[in-house]
Amino acid sequence: MRFWVEALQNRSSKKRAQLCFLNLMNALILAAGYATRLYPLTLNKAKPLLVVGGKPIIEWVVDNLQDVHDLETIYVVTNDKFAGDFQAWSEGYQDRHPQFKFKIVNDGSKSDDDKMGAIGDINLVVTRENLSQSSLLIVAGDNLFTESLEGFVVCAKRSEATVGVYDVGDREAIKKYGNVLIDDDGIITHLEEKPQKPRGTLAAIALYYYSPAVLSLLTTYLAAGNNPDQPGRFVQWLYTRKPVKTYQIKGKWLDIGSKETLEKADAILRTIKT
Repeated sequence: MRFWVEALQNRSSKKRAQLCFLNLMNALILAAGYATRLYPLTLNKAKPLLVVGGKPIIEWVVDNLQDVHDLETIYVVTNDKFAGDFQAWSEGYQDRHPQFKFKIVNDGSKSDDDKMGAIGDINLVVTRENLSQSSLLIVAGDNLFTESLEGFVVCAKRSEATVGVYDVGDREAIKKYGNVLIDDDGIITHLEEKPQKPRGTLAAIALYYYSPAVLSLLTTYLAAGNNPDQPGRFVQWLYTRKPVKTYQIKGKWLDIGSKETLEKADAILRTIKT
């Protein structure tokens, strides 16, 4: 009798451990670009390290992860030019917020001409850091949100793949982004990057949740010679193969792509208490 009780306890413990393992999630911040449109501001400083609203852009991103549960490590993928700067920033931030664990990943690129592209960088980190067995939250290092990302993660964990969406409210503005159409269940039915003739104003933004089953498809996508840049291109390929859910972002979403949007974000974020 005692043998069976111990066996059941061991099985139960193993099952709990497996469930905990399945709930584990890492985060990846994309910060390997060279932001040439912001020169000379970004000649010697990475765009996510520019100060907006009183603190670096990347800090706004990480601050919005404070309420996210089961977060293991925050990876920051960057280039050879700025890897040291991100390492210094992460050490300073971790001193103030010891609950976070960071790892800076250098993709080895040295200029805009030899960069790997965002999808190439995601695959690099997943492969090099052996992240394929746990879920991954991915966010661009130049995307700012005025509210926590906890709601996105809670919703996304019920899916294999979820993409953040935001209504830009303007058919001209949507031409710079991925225009998405969804069904009544929030599943993507159409996605077109930078459309000339938009079919709405809902934008798919650089905020993604991918399960291990989806992460395994990155190598398939790249091996077929698909575009390694613009992470939305992978979603455009993926939604025809798997259901991709969406989550509409609450609050404001600010995409820092020019000096004008940088100044606009600075003005908006200075009104927010941090």
